[in-house]
Amino acid sequence: MCALAIAGCASSPATPPSESVPTPRATITATPWGTADGKPVTLYTLTNSRGLVLKVATYGGIITELDVPDRAGKLADVVLGFDRLEPYLKGSPYFGAIIGRVANRIQGAHFELAGKQYTLAANNGQNSLHGGNKGWDKVVWEAKPEMRAEGPTLRLTYRSRDGEEGYPETVEAVNAYTLSNANELVIGMSATTDQLTVVSMAHHTYWNLAGQASGTILDQELEIDASHYTPIDPTTQTPNGAIALVAGTPFDFRIAKPIGKDLLAAGGSPLGFDGNWALDGDPHALRKAVRVKDPKSGRVLTLSGDQPGLQFYSGNYLDGTVRGKGGASYPQYGGFCIETQKFPNAINVPAWSAEVKLEPGQSYGSRMVFAFSTE
Repeated sequence: MCALAIAGCASSPATPPSESVPTPRATITATPWGTADGKPVTLYTLTNSRGLVLKVATYGGIITELDVPDRAGKLADVVLGFDRLEPYLKGSPYFGAIIGRVANRIQGAHFELAGKQYTLAANNGQNSLHGGNKGWDKVVWEAKPEMRAEGPTLRLTYRSRDGEEGYPETVEAVNAYTLSNANELVIGMSATTDQLTVVSMAHHTYWNLAGQASGTILDQELEIDASHYTPIDPTTQTPNGAIALVAGTPFDFRIAKPIGKDLLAAGGSPLGFDGNWALDGDPHALRKAVRVKDPKSGRVLTLSGDQPGLQFYSGNYLDGTVRGKGGASYPQYGGFCIETQKFPNAINVPAWSAEVKLEPGQSYGSRMVFAFSTE
């Protein structure tokens, strides 16, 4: 069934073969997975030398599966999603996808750039969300599998043309997934343009460290390295430039606490967390941003990123009607998203807008490192 298979070399054992346990080889395989927009879609399976398994579709660059071990060594799939392509085509809450051209919300589905006015699709109330009606999560990317020293890599590329979803100028985008042999998922995003435009990419996997069919994430313990957050204007439903201290608010995750502890106090409709934190440290340096632990399984996820902000979303809009892998019903709070990013609505906030403007000769870049361990 596989159309492609690439294998890496395992290290030679230090002990005699009769006394050693064979070291798994890192591999990449490819399987046809249907069509979208008349184009073939491929599902790639990356396996590192320690047995972790990552599956990625060329449609939307979607991570459909990621198997990681618990404290007893038992593997479980810790990302929400579907078994087949068709449910993604019908519509999903951005499960596992690459987000672009601009992630998160743009107030009023409108912005000004170099004196010109641009109108986008208002696909989230009055605002534009995650690139519009057909963002980068709904296109077929070109794929190039590579076996690197650090682990198997899938390099995805997409050309977003001038005028697509109302955005100006052409952008060449790259998204590389590496499943490192150190049990890290490394995501590298980059983009270039031929003329002045706006770019802000993100990655939108829904995580549940207990396993994708295991109920809610409310008991999983979250720590965010952020002393400030960007409050949402209740009228526009976007940040408006204000930056506030997390101290004394439900948004204070500087000391790890269960996600459900302050859920009611967080407010919202539906209730829960769905906002942007201003991460501590150099806003453009790779640094620890988040740590999440599932006390039951012992799985720990540590996210490092090189962006100024972090979107944390507690799965508020999941309601049990979405049937995922294996027929699992995803309840409210059945998964969480952690996305390092530029601040939402940055193009409409003068103090933030330079972060999302991209000119010829410049290169947009974003790096996320999801490290998996156990306790």
